[in-house]
Amino acid sequence: MEHRNYIGGDWVEARSGKRFVNVNPATGEAIGEFPLSGEEDAHRAIESAKRSFPSWSKVPVPVRGAIMGRFADLIAARKEELARLVTGEMGKILSESRGDVQECTDTAHFAIGESRRLYGRTVPSELPGKRCFTIRKPIGVAALITPWNFPTALPCWKIIPALLSGNTVVFKPSRETPATAARLVELLAEAGVPAGVINLVHGPGEVVGNALCTHPDVGVISFTGSVAVGREVGTTGGRLLKKVSLELGGKNGQIVMDDADMDLALEGVVWGAFGTTGQRCTATSRLILHEAVHDEFVARLVDRANKLKIGNGLDETVEIGPLVSEAQREKVHGYVEVGKQEGAELACGGAPYTSDECERGFFYRPTIFTDVTAAMRIAREEIFGPVLAVLKVANLDEAIEVINDSQYGLSSAIYTRDVNTAMRAVDEIEAGVVYVNSATIGAECHLPFGGVKASGNGHREGGWAAYDVFTGEHIVYVDYSGRLQKAQMDTWETA
Repeated sequence: MEHRNYIGGDWVEARSGKRFVNVNPATGEAIGEFPLSGEEDAHRAIESAKRSFPSWSKVPVPVRGAIMGRFADLIAARKEELARLVTGEMGKILSESRGDVQECTDTAHFAIGESRRLYGRTVPSELPGKRCFTIRKPIGVAALITPWNFPTALPCWKIIPALLSGNTVVFKPSRETPATAARLVELLAEAGVPAGVINLVHGPGEVVGNALCTHPDVGVISFTGSVAVGREVGTTGGRLLKKVSLELGGKNGQIVMDDADMDLALEGVVWGAFGTTGQRCTATSRLILHEAVHDEFVARLVDRANKLKIGNGLDETVEIGPLVSEAQREKVHGYVEVGKQEGAELACGGAPYTSDECERGFFYRPTIFTDVTAAMRIAREEIFGPVLAVLKVANLDEAIEVINDSQYGLSSAIYTRDVNTAMRAVDEIEAGVVYVNSATIGAECHLPFGGVKASGNGHREGGWAAYDVFTGEHIVYVDYSGRLQKAQMDTWETA
C-alpha cells in the first residue's frame, strides 16, 4: 500500500518522488511504501501550518476541546483496528498495543476538561486603581518529532495539547511506524481538525527533523528520542531561541529490599524489564537487590524469564514480541557481547530467538546478567532491549547510591514494606518518576511525565504540564486610576 504526506489538507507525494518500505518486525513482510521526504517537503508543511495559525488560534478553546472529544470517540471506536496496526508495525504484543491506543483516548478525554481549565492568574497590583492578570496563548507552529515504541500514545501526548492550546502542527513520526501515524492524522481530520492545522511529513530525522528544527517559523519543538539526538535538537533550538521540550532516555533501576513482597517484586521486574521487549525509555534495565534476597530472587527471576513465550504479538498467548528492526537486534546483541567481555555473568538469554514461526522476525531472548558492577557499560548505557543488569547491595544507603550513579534520571522503583524506607527513597532517588511497590513502567496520562539529568531538559509531558510546553504566559495590566502610575517608583499613602 502506498502512503503520502499530509500537507494543507491534501495527501501529497514527496517532491523527490522517492519512497521507503516499512516491514513487519515479526514476519519481515512489507507493510507499505512511504514518502522519503526532504527539506522542501518539511518547509511546505511549515508554510501550511503558518497560514492556518491565525484562524485556528482564534477558535474558542472549548470548541477545540469538542474536536478532541470527537477524536477520542473515533479512536475508541477503532481501538482494535489501531492496536493490530501498532502490533504489525512495531511488534509489541496485542494487549500492550491496546493500552497504547487507550492512552490516546484518555489523553483526548483529559483535553476536553483542560479546554475549560486553561487558567491564567489574577494577582494584586502594588498600585491603586490597577488590575494584573495573565492569560495563556499558543506559541505558533509546533514541530513534533516522535519515536517508534509508542506509535499512538506518544504522538497523542504531543499533538493533542499542542492543538488544544491553539498551535498548528507539523508531525514527523519515526520511519519505523509511519502507517500508524498516517492513521492518526486521518482520524484527526475526520474529527474536524481543519486543513493545514495538522500536517504530516514522513522521512529521515537527519533531513526532515533538522529542517523542522532550523526553520524560523517553527516556534516550539517537542522531541522524544535518544540523548544524542536530543542534544542536537536542544542546541539547534536554543541557538534559534525556540522553545524546546526534550524527553530522552533512561537507565532505570528497581530496588528490592530484604523486607519486600518478593512475589510482587518479581512480577514488577519481569514486566518492567521485558514488557515491550525492553523498548521503553522507562524500562527496568537495572535490578538492585539487597544481598539477603539476591540469590533466591535471581533464581526465581531466571526461571520466570526462561518461561516467557516469544512470538508474533498478534498471538494472544505471546508475552514478548520482536525488537523493532534488525538494526535494533544487532545493537542489543552488541551490548550482550560487551557485558560478557566486561566480566558479567550471563544468567540466561544472550542470543536471538529463532523458531519456525519466528525465523524471519527480529526476536531476542530475555537476557539477565549477574555480577554486574556499577562501572560496567551494561549498567550505565541505555540498551533499549530485553537485557537486565543485576547489582547486589548491602543496605538502603548503597542501593540509593547505586541507583543515582547514572547520567540518567527518568524512572525508578523500590519494593519495601517499610514506609520509612519508601519515603527516604522518594526523597533521595534522583529521578523524575518514583514508583513504590510498582514497576518502573506505566505512566498515566493525567500526570506529568519526564526526567532529570540527561533524561530531559526539565519540561514535562502529560497532564496539565504538557500545556505549559505549548503555551506562553502573557501578562496584562489594566490601569483605571485615570493617571500615569510608574510601577516600582510611585508611592501612595496608606489609610
